[in-house]
Amino acid sequence: MQRLYDFIRRHPTSVDSFWAVMLLGMSVLMFGGTVSGTGEIPAAFCILVLCLTVALRRRVPEAMLIVTILVGLLQLALNVQPNPSDFAMLVIVYTVAANGARWASRLALGASLTAATLSQVRWAVEKNDPIAPVVFAVFLTVPFVLAWVLGDSMRTRRAYFAQLEERAARLEREREAQAKVAVAAERARIARELHDVVAHNVSVMVVQADGASYVMDASPEQAKQALETISTTGRQALAEMRRLLGVLRTGEQPESGEYVPQPDVQQIEDLVEQVRAAGLAVDFKVEGTARPLPSGVELTAYRIVQEALTNTRKHGGPDVGASVRLVYFDDGLGLLVEDDGRGASHELYQDGGADGQGHGLIGMRERVGMVGGTLDAGPRPGGGFRISALLPLKPTH
Repeated sequence: MQRLYDFIRRHPTSVDSFWAVMLLGMSVLMFGGTVSGTGEIPAAFCILVLCLTVALRRRVPEAMLIVTILVGLLQLALNVQPNPSDFAMLVIVYTVAANGARWASRLALGASLTAATLSQVRWAVEKNDPIAPVVFAVFLTVPFVLAWVLGDSMRTRRAYFAQLEERAARLEREREAQAKVAVAAERARIARELHDVVAHNVSVMVVQADGASYVMDASPEQAKQALETISTTGRQALAEMRRLLGVLRTGEQPESGEYVPQPDVQQIEDLVEQVRAAGLAVDFKVEGTARPLPSGVELTAYRIVQEALTNTRKHGGPDVGASVRLVYFDDGLGLLVEDDGRGASHELYQDGGADGQGHGLIGMRERVGMVGGTLDAGPRPGGGFRISALLPLKPTH
């Protein structure tokens, strides 16, 4: 059946031609024996033309309406009585109301309201009874009006669905544009933060270099230690600079000329305490042996936990609880933030929250991608939300 429906949709003219041939056969069988003499040629002409309008109704509906009206007037003028081929008039009225131009639809409605009346004036059912032709004209007008109403309803329905599709496509385009704007804004923010990290590291190097030159003669050992610090800090600054160069900045300048270090892993515990003070129960644990991490990794870890706890508090619902796990591996830092929220839908979380400002997961993925890590986020079995991230200690690119 599906193949049949597909064929009908792909070949509408072929389907209409089939019905036109069927209508022609019925007209010939039912009407052929009732016409004789000079009336045969006009009748045959009207039947053929009306059947042709059925075959071409969806290709040129307005033209077929005009042809049908002219054939109807020709029947009245030549006294070609109604026959099965006149059913084509109903089909054309429906087709024009559904697919034709507005002017053609109005013309079809006018023809529908007058066709039966003209037919009764020309071929009255009961000439001796003045009421019978009126009743019969009304009875014949109803199918024409119903055909027009059905066609116009189909036109309205298609226009409504087309409007819905256009609106959905527009909303999808707007959503993609908003996501791109959010990504660009998050990258600019990350660039500013990494800029501050690099600037801080360079400031440390300058201070250590000044100190080393000051104590070079008096305390060579202390100067050596300062030089080692400069070397370590310089390598770290170079690593952060590589990431910084990979981020598209917007050209905005820092608000202040004084650079300060960005949040790190050690401050996550302070962040958890602040969230607890705000009323959210948080279980915080650190597993593995803590070790120095690249500044970009520490900043990314802090921002992920901050964003996750913020969204839990905003969208987790009443009596929500959360847990934060930091796991030090040999080659990376693992993060696991979970909550048991059953209140507001966490689908909002994925799109940036109810206010549409945060773009939470978009920002997280950008941050994790900057340090070459991986992020997995989604609902937990039984309710709640889970965010899992693995941040490598060494850049992967």
